[in-house]
Amino acid sequence: MLKRHSPDVVIIGAGVVGAACAYYAARAGFSVAVVDRGPVAGGTTGAGEGNLLVSDKDAGPELDLALLSAGLWHELASALPQEIEYEPKGGLVVAPDQASLEALRSFAQGQRKAGVEAAEAGADDLRDLEPHLAPGLAGGFHYPQDAQVQPAQAAARLLAASGAEVHLGEEVTDILLDAAGAVRGVRTPQRELLAPAVVNAAGTWGGRLASLAGAGLPVLPRRGFVLVTEPLPRVVRHKVYAADYIADVASGSASLQSSAVVEGTPAGPVLIGATRERVGFDRTLSIEALRRLASQAAALFPVLAGVRVLRTYHGFRPYLPDHLPAIGPDPRRPGLLHACGHEGAGIGLAPATGALIAAALTGTAPPVDPLPFRPDRFGETPAEPPAGDRPPAPPRRTP
Repeated sequence: MLKRHSPDVVIIGAGVVGAACAYYAARAGFSVAVVDRGPVAGGTTGAGEGNLLVSDKDAGPELDLALLSAGLWHELASALPQEIEYEPKGGLVVAPDQASLEALRSFAQGQRKAGVEAAEAGADDLRDLEPHLAPGLAGGFHYPQDAQVQPAQAAARLLAASGAEVHLGEEVTDILLDAAGAVRGVRTPQRELLAPAVVNAAGTWGGRLASLAGAGLPVLPRRGFVLVTEPLPRVVRHKVYAADYIADVASGSASLQSSAVVEGTPAGPVLIGATRERVGFDRTLSIEALRRLASQAAALFPVLAGVRVLRTYHGFRPYLPDHLPAIGPDPRRPGLLHACGHEGAGIGLAPATGALIAAALTGTAPPVDPLPFRPDRFGETPAEPPAGDRPPAPPRRTP
């Protein structure tokens, strides 16, 4: 016999977005249950670098969300254990030539009007900010609001702080509906979680979960690789990347794109990302992607050319066609809310997403305009992802 529980809210997904939704829903006074087919941070979150960026976002709704999140992460850093490794290191975007620098100036001008702090750094100033940078760069922009967390720890600590009832290793097989077609909970092989509100925070699998409720959402996976070096002294002080990374983030191309994002960590290893390509859920190791990342990182920081890469990892970013997440109630299915499709920005945008979900649940004024994130903005979409985009089995949990 299935076990039955009756929380106020069920959240599907134990990544950082789901954990943030649980945290802010609990703070708003709701009893919360979180269910995930794998472990905490077992999907996109666990394969991320922990970026909390405003520097790569043009003026608009995503930047508004990122600025709200930047402030919330700063608050969370005081409320959560130090293991989340919150580090307000700042970002540095560099330009190889004058044309790229001029494009960055224009980009930063729009960001400043939205509330971003962006200070131009001349060619001579770059070496003061990052002594090991390659010579010959035209200049760049310093973004003091950029920061970083350890993503798996951030998700786990947020979830623990929420006090939510957590069910791991349980795949949601059905979204339960009442006679009027409104959501009333979820079913797993082990239990039924009955609730008047269900939040789809399933990341890359958000489209699949939406289809269970009969609401299409065109979430597709976008694969990315990260290199991890041997532990080093702090040779990279900021989160550093070349200007072409911004274009890669905004691109909808399915082909392989790479632009090195280089950063040190408190533990010593340097993290090197990031690639993007739409290849479904293909987990095949791409030597070409790794080669490009290593080459681009060494071009930015020649000191890394002789450093050993100890491991690589990769995951799938939840991609939506307009590069904005789906956040809030789905008017096509009462009781269903979405918090997915953040692509590579989910860790940074998680707290603001949780705050928007909490506002929707309580019926209070949202902290930013939710209209650009409406889940039904794509109209009717296929109920099932294409065959090549079926999700892989969840990772096994080890004792």
